[in-house]
Amino acid sequence: MRYVTVRATPAEGDAFHPLGAAVADEPAITTGPIHQLELIDGETGVSLSEIREGIDRYSAILAESPYVIEYTTTGSDRGFVYTHFELDDLTRRLLRYRRSSELIVEMPIEAGPDGATIVTLVGDASAFAGAFDDLPEEVSVEVVETGEYDPGVRQLFDRLTARQREVLETAVRAGYYDDPRRATHADLAAELDVSPATVGEHLRKIESRVFSGFVAGE
Repeated sequence: MRYVTVRATPAEGDAFHPLGAAVADEPAITTGPIHQLELIDGETGVSLSEIREGIDRYSAILAESPYVIEYTTTGSDRGFVYTHFELDDLTRRLLRYRRSSELIVEMPIEAGPDGATIVTLVGDASAFAGAFDDLPEEVSVEVVETGEYDPGVRQLFDRLTARQREVLETAVRAGYYDDPRRATHADLAAELDVSPATVGEHLRKIESRVFSGFVAGE
């Protein structure tokens, strides 16, 4: 089995669906990964999305959108949103492409720092030959990473809470784990809006949870 992680962007606009475009224009909202995205009855979809900031404003956008059939939220400023929504043409074709493909989409689907969508596909090596030929032409795909699929290693990150994953992603992007190190606890604290001591505590817990997974018996 192999995996390919791609960065997918729409050829026009900054989102694949009008709901995403409405959210992208809201600086008060910080979205997290999409934990579920499914095609229902060919014409509607359901999603379970993580919202890291601004869930009340996100709810207001859903309430006003003509695409939303129903939705449910959990949490106050941050939490999860389940949405049953109507598809536009591009999203319908993307979800049908996913259903017909021999490749499996690994969840969650992540949002890149540049607004792109980061998707990991898993399957036999032969299944990747021509895998993107039937992708809608409005979608641009760039391969970010590929390799042998090891679910044991990848599942290590499931040990982390949503906040810990956010801290780890910020640390990696900032170069905290580079050699030489390009970011300090203070740098990460400024970006995450917490104290350097809190950053250090998060990183110690993250490292403990992930590294213990490499030790036999843990």
